[in-house]
Order: sequence, then structure tokens, then C-alpha cells
Amino acid sequence: MKELIKIEGLNVRFHTYDGVVQAVDNIDLDIKPAETFGLVGETGCGKTVTALAILRLIPAPGKIEAGSIYFNADSLSEPVNLLTLSEDRMREIRGSLIAMIFQEPSAALNPVFTIGEQITEAILLHRQQELAEKAIDTIDKLLLEKHGLIGVIAQPVWWIEKNLYQQVIQNPRSRCLRVIRRIPIIRRLLWRLRAEAGKMAISVLKDVEIPDAERIFQQYPHQMSGGMKQRTVIAMALACCTTLLIADEPTTSLDVTIQAQILELLRRLKAEEGASILYITHDLAVAAELCDRIGVMYAGSLCEVAEVKEIFANPLHPYTHALLQAVPKPGVEPSAISGYLPDPTKLPSGCKFHPRCPRAMGICQEQVPVMKEVTAGHLVACHLH
Repeated sequence: MKELIKIEGLNVRFHTYDGVVQAVDNIDLDIKPAETFGLVGETGCGKTVTALAILRLIPAPGKIEAGSIYFNADSLSEPVNLLTLSEDRMREIRGSLIAMIFQEPSAALNPVFTIGEQITEAILLHRQQELAEKAIDTIDKLLLEKHGLIGVIAQPVWWIEKNLYQQVIQNPRSRCLRVIRRIPIIRRLLWRLRAEAGKMAISVLKDVEIPDAERIFQQYPHQMSGGMKQRTVIAMALACCTTLLIADEPTTSLDVTIQAQILELLRRLKAEEGASILYITHDLAVAAELCDRIGVMYAGSLCEVAEVKEIFANPLHPYTHALLQAVPKPGVEPSAISGYLPDPTKLPSGCKFHPRCPRAMGICQEQVPVMKEVTAGHLVACHLH
């Protein structure tokens, strides 16, 4: 398996009082290592639900009813199906291997904790062994430097600390450490873990180009602008994750200048860290600038998948073509897509786009089109091809 993420036959439904909502319908999708894959489409087409399904964070009354999501990170011995893992194992993967930047940063940040506390918490959860190694290095330096009375008095405590950190490296979830963390007096011996996590948090804030990171570390979310909040959310996602980053319309509420800075930041982080990005957006211009491949969604289904240059130069699905026609261009009047999105509880038979499609045929009302490869790497689900 060469893909980092391989989704097969994914179905997500929401059982409501008004009926069953088919939010994601039989999605097949793959994301390659070090690739930026763009998922585009109108609001309500299932982009965010697809991303939440990868993290197994579908809110009630939603349920993943079918399919598989195989994840093949370098740190894993073999590909794993995320939908069959235990909740404890899934919690280890969230944040450490797969992270998500949510659409609204204010909703993603807790208003009663400082920025530093929130980023530090994520680092303490997923990078304990690395923190313990740094703490041991600090203690070794102190043991070499302190030779006077202070060193003689403090040395036994440092040795106890060092032994505890060695246990953290060997097994951060051991029963002994769990007991120690519940005893306030002894728990203070592990204070260097939080100190090292704070240094990492400030470092990652600097990585996302936040000025005066030490001051921002101590601030609360309401003291920051929208752009700074979004950078903070990106920093929180990157604090432990360098494998797959899911960005759910991270620039929607930002002005054009800040939007350009965030996109450049994501591009730079991808180049430096070698991470893959699933970028969710309704803005085709942003997708064209950032993505390597694009998947177009409509009413819970994938219509077309191709490399970004190919999909702009040669759109095959009528919905993709209509989306491109709706984008404003110099000297060209944009044309709106006729009709409305279908009721998600009463989707049309056959191709879901056929009531709005100018090229619809009789077969479009009867049969669901199958996704097929028309040219190398260019897949489309349409009876015209």
C-alpha cells in the first residue's frame, strides 16, 4: 500500500426525525504521502463529514455505516483500518499522526485556558517520551555544573527525577506512573515535563510566524485577532503531527492578506515537514494555488478526481464544468448553476446532479454512475464518459 490514506466504500448517515441523511455515499478516495489533496464542492456536500470520518469524530446522530479507511504512516508497522481500531488506540493516533485544523478557530480554542496551556496539553499527551529525554539531558547538565553545597543537597532529588523520567521513556502509561501522577507531592517531581512542553509550544508558535511568541503563549483566545487564532490552531495541530494534516476551510473567515499568509504557511510546512494535507474548501482559486490533486463532491458523492492542472484544463463532469463557469474571471460574466442542492433526506434517483444538469439523459435518472478512470489519473463518475 503506497497511499497514506485509502478510503473505500465510505458511507455516513445521520438518522434524524425528518429522515435519514446520506451525508457521505460510497466514497472512494486516496491521499499519497507528501501530497496536498483538495476536496471541493458546495456547502453541505459532505466534505467536512468525510474529514471527521477519518478521525472517527462523527457527531450524533451520525454513524459510519460502511466502508474502510486504511492509514499507512511510516511509524506504523503495517496499514491499519481506522474504523476497526479501539477508541484508546484511535485517541493515540489523533493529534500525534493525524491532526485537524477546524474551520472556526474561536470554536476550536477553549476560552478559559491560555494559548500556552492548550498547546502544552497536546504535547504532554503525545510526546511524553521526547519530553522525558530532554528533561534527563537538563538534569545531566545540572549534575555536571553543580559541585557546591547546592549541588550536594539537590543531587538526591535530581537522581529521583532522572529515574522517574527514565520510566516515562520506557513506558509512559505504566501503572507506577499513573499512581505517581495522582499524588500531588510526588507529582511535582515531574515538573520538568511541563517546562519542556512549554519550550516546545513557544517554538511551534514561532514556526507559524507568530511574533512575540512568549507573550502570545500567556494570552487567552479573546485577546487575539482572527488571523492569530488561526495560526495558533495550526500550531496546535503541528505540535505533535507531521503525517496528515486536515485543514477544513482554514481561511474562510480571514481577509485576503491573512489568507495568503496562511496558505504560504501551509505550503512551507508541507515542504519542510513532508506532511500530507487534506485541504477542504469551496474556493476553487485557493485549491488551484495549493493542491496537487482535487476531488469534486456533490450531495455526498465524489464526481471527479484529477490533478489540479488537468481538472482546470479539461473538466469532464458537468458539475465540475459548472463550478468553473461560476468562478469570476476578468472580462467574462460568471454563470450560476441552475437549481438547488437536493434535499439530503430525499435524494434523486440515479445521478444526484441530473435535475440540474444541462446534459442529462434518460439513463442519468435511472442508474448511479460508477467512478472510472478516463485518462491516467483522471477519474469521473458520469454516464457521458
